[in-house]
Amino acid sequence: MRALVVYYSLEGDTDYIAKKIAKLTGAELLRLTTKKEYPTGKVSKFFWGGKSVVFGEKPGLEAYDVATENYDTIFIGTPIWAGTYTPPIRTFLSEQKISGKNIYLFACHMGGGADKCFKKLTDELKGNTIVNTMEFYEPYKVQDDNIDEKVKSFCNVG
Repeated sequence: MRALVVYYSLEGDTDYIAKKIAKLTGAELLRLTTKKEYPTGKVSKFFWGGKSVVFGEKPGLEAYDVATENYDTIFIGTPIWAGTYTPPIRTFLSEQKISGKNIYLFACHMGGGADKCFKKLTDELKGNTIVNTMEFYEPYKVQDDNIDEKVKSFCNVG
């Protein structure tokens, strides 16, 4: 089984979980990077990120050398912006025709939950098997003592 963890992370939470998943499963990592950076300040981050989601933007991504057809299992990770997945993930999904894969979805957020995000991703990924979903509340900042067990449970590992 070849596995890939593809994700976008603005401030480190999603990156933190993606690296734990890759280490645990032996999956390859693909961190999506936008050609134009999003701001990270409180007000500007919420304004620009929210605007990008509401208008369905697909920002340009830095070049990456990954073909999803080479993987059986794909983990997709995103922060939650305006209740859903980020525009860089939207761009990736529009560039890659993902079908017939085992998909694991994970999302990091500051509160509010991930149900809407997972529903939209599931709809976008029709033709695949959604194996598991898990949300993480500010995992890098909060430093949950049980985070490794949560990641193992999410990955269906030991």
